Amino acid sequence: MIHYIDDYPGREINVQGQKFLYFGGTSYLGLQTDEEFQNVFIKNIKKFGTNYGASRKSNVKLKVFDEAETLLARVVGCEAALTLSSGYLAGQILAQNFNKPEYKLFYAPNTHSALYSNYNKPFTTFNGLSAAITKQLTSKDNIVPVVFLDSIDCDVCNYPDFNGLRDLPLEQIILIVDDSHGIGLIGKNGEGVFRTLQKFKAKELIVCCSLGKSYGIQAGAVLGDSKRIKRLSETAFFGGASPAAPSSLATFVHSQSIYDSKRQQLLCNIEYFEKLVTNISYFKSIHAHPAYTFQDEQLNDFLETKGIILTNFNYPEESATLVSRIVISSHHSKDDIRAISGFINAYYSR
Repeated sequence: MIHYIDDYPGREINVQGQKFLYFGGTSYLGLQTDEEFQNVFIKNIKKFGTNYGASRKSNVKLKVFDEAETLLARVVGCEAALTLSSGYLAGQILAQNFNKPEYKLFYAPNTHSALYSNYNKPFTTFNGLSAAITKQLTSKDNIVPVVFLDSIDCDVCNYPDFNGLRDLPLEQIILIVDDSHGIGLIGKNGEGVFRTLQKFKAKELIVCCSLGKSYGIQAGAVLGDSKRIKRLSETAFFGGASPAAPSSLATFVHSQSIYDSKRQQLLCNIEYFEKLVTNISYFKSIHAHPAYTFQDEQLNDFLETKGIILTNFNYPEESATLVSRIVISSHHSKDDIRAISGFINAYYSR
């Protein structure tokens, strides 16, 4: 069911005058409605304005772009970072950059459409992906395979073990990974998957992501080695697009302690939820990640009758599989978590 609302969907939403608890969306750290975080953002809007429409190639340059990119690269553990106005644009600059005769593009199962260069279809299995890459490499035409995948996928096939990559000849493959649902969350300091994937020793590793989910700002980023980032920054694609708002990037720079605190709160909330739910195996989930996927449409309907709304829609397009997710956020209270856990237990014990 579609719900139209007038305010940002935080821990509660108001639908036609009725309040519901909201366990959906991607505001994993609950920052968008957090007063401390908002105050940092407001301060930076007053300094940098609401938007910045000039090209990054302009002769007048704001220092905050370099500051944010240097910090992001240090957090992630890569040589360099490049920010853009959205995660989708970050995926597209890579998809278009490698859509050239000297590369052959391959898409792992469940790869997000932000990484498509045309109307690409991902492989349904990693075995099929591996066979296709092997066939490409044996052709000896010097075309480099480029593999795209999502770090956090709905079938829980990738992070943390990335077993599907282990049989691929990664030393001959450029690996491009969308970490939009991992960065800011997973890893000791929310660094995401870059350091984990470095251990696979791909020919080249590039990570892209949205900074709008965990970090709460309207921006995207590409993460990789210095040479690749420099080449991307010199493209017409990058130079012709408006950048991320500098107020957003300044907020990222100034909110590191808030991110740390909210991440710790989220881990406590996840632990509490998993402790209270009688059988957490009803859901597909990843250790220390706040999303719990399921296919029981009746559970979604049952929880709504109890005053709880979840994420539930066909994603990313109408023809796609129905996505139902319980999302635990830093802004949920213990009472909220006790409520949803109790209703889940009651539903499955009927």
